[in-house]
Amino acid sequence: MTRLRRWLRDPLFLLCLVAGLLAFVVQSGELGTSDTTHRLQTAHWLWTSDPQVFPNEYPEFGLHGRGGRLYSWYGIGQSLLMLPADILGTWLEHRSIFVNYTDDPAVRSIVVSYSTNILLNVLTALFAFRLLGQLGFSTKQSLAGVMALMFCTTHLHYTQNMMENNYIMLLTLVGFSFQYEWLRTNSGRALFVGSCALGLNLLTRLTTGLDLVACGIFLLLTIWFEAATLHERGRGLLGRLLDYCKVSVPVYAFFFLLDRLYQFYRYGSFTNTYVTIFAREYHKLDPTLPASFPWSTPFHAGLLGALFQPEKSIFLFDPLLVLSIILFIRLWKRLSPAVRAYAVTSLLLVLAYICFYAKYTYWSGDFAWGDRYVSTSVELAALLAVPMLMQYREILGSVFTRVGWALVAASFIIQLASLAFWLPLEIYQMETLGHPTYVIALRFKNIIAFAFGKMDAWGLNNESMTQDPWDNVHITTWTFLPFLLRRVGAAPTWVVNVALYVWIAAIAALASVLLRLRSSLRAALQGQILTGKYSRTNTK
Repeated sequence: MTRLRRWLRDPLFLLCLVAGLLAFVVQSGELGTSDTTHRLQTAHWLWTSDPQVFPNEYPEFGLHGRGGRLYSWYGIGQSLLMLPADILGTWLEHRSIFVNYTDDPAVRSIVVSYSTNILLNVLTALFAFRLLGQLGFSTKQSLAGVMALMFCTTHLHYTQNMMENNYIMLLTLVGFSFQYEWLRTNSGRALFVGSCALGLNLLTRLTTGLDLVACGIFLLLTIWFEAATLHERGRGLLGRLLDYCKVSVPVYAFFFLLDRLYQFYRYGSFTNTYVTIFAREYHKLDPTLPASFPWSTPFHAGLLGALFQPEKSIFLFDPLLVLSIILFIRLWKRLSPAVRAYAVTSLLLVLAYICFYAKYTYWSGDFAWGDRYVSTSVELAALLAVPMLMQYREILGSVFTRVGWALVAASFIIQLASLAFWLPLEIYQMETLGHPTYVIALRFKNIIAFAFGKMDAWGLNNESMTQDPWDNVHITTWTFLPFLLRRVGAAPTWVVNVALYVWIAAIAALASVLLRLRSSLRAALQGQILTGKYSRTNTK
């Protein structure tokens, strides 16, 4: 009991509890998209006799590889992440209690989505908190920064809809944190751990090589900004670069080799990627495709679309990015060298991802909330917005601070709205509403219309929404497990009711823990004052 009381006074423990409860509350029991469903099937293939891709899924999904077999075109990273949960979920699905329940959401997907997303959210909270502390922010500021990441960025949406984004985010945070620890302590172990995290990202999506490069740039810029003279900069950069490469390069090479071996196993080549095979095969299926497919988007269209298109703009879907950029510019001379380095690196990473995918035919991530290929880098850049707003509030002035918090509040409301319905809803509606459509405004309209039974009256239903019965069920209900179970109608009424009561209890628990976290911080600050350890900087 004494230990429990101690935990309930520990802000870090409470933060992890908030992260876990938040992930629990927002789940629908589904995996979110067909992409993740296909990756789960690859996880299933790893330990069963099932194929990676079933014949009836082609040509919508899958590519022919060695022996003429169909293979998934994705990396294996997220499949490995889901493997333990897939084994557990499959075992539970075959228990006698579920023998008569074979409908949707499936027991296996419920187990995988809940367990994996909760784990990812808790670990992300821990390592985001760690990194913010390393960058010089106080406990209170770091906690607020993590809360903003979880509640006020697209990270929240991808906690509900389990694409690769949050896994990539976690591994990148681990890489940045441990490699920065190496820079400060010269710990070879820290550098190795950070390099393994970034290398593991390569198995998830090969383009995360950009994150790998970004972390190196972050370290180099930190050294550069801290050195007083050009001579010190040159000497510091060269020596550290050699030490860095001795550990990181072999680690990166190992994970890259694993990716290439997996590629060779599927498609018989060490050098190509699935994109080249995808292009060749789909040109055979549809000779009318542009010769440059799937890199057929004009560069300016992809670039400007990610920035300003109302259906995908990173500034609309992640308003905290705007606050970060403004604060980086306004506070530049006051920021520590490490924070400056992080600011430059994170914005360069956002730009790099936008430019890399600008010509890609599906540059926007297709069926996704916002631009999913860029979202993770945007969240990394937005991570410092709230901690900086708190740390420099006296310098910024009351008016600017209020505007900043208003932007945080708007971000929170937008992210909550992203959870309300399954993400294809607005995509179906745009078939009749046309382009451009302000998706976020349309989402709020959908929420109000659905709550008051006005979807038909307001012209928000169309024929395309009914053509796929499975999709129709999922876009015409609130996207949380109890409501989805009720809408599908396969689970017994008592199960639906129990799920609803548990969901409400979890929301109440989340609110209670948030209040407890607030009280814990106040108590900690009062203790600092009484012991003489209080400083004005630590509470900003």
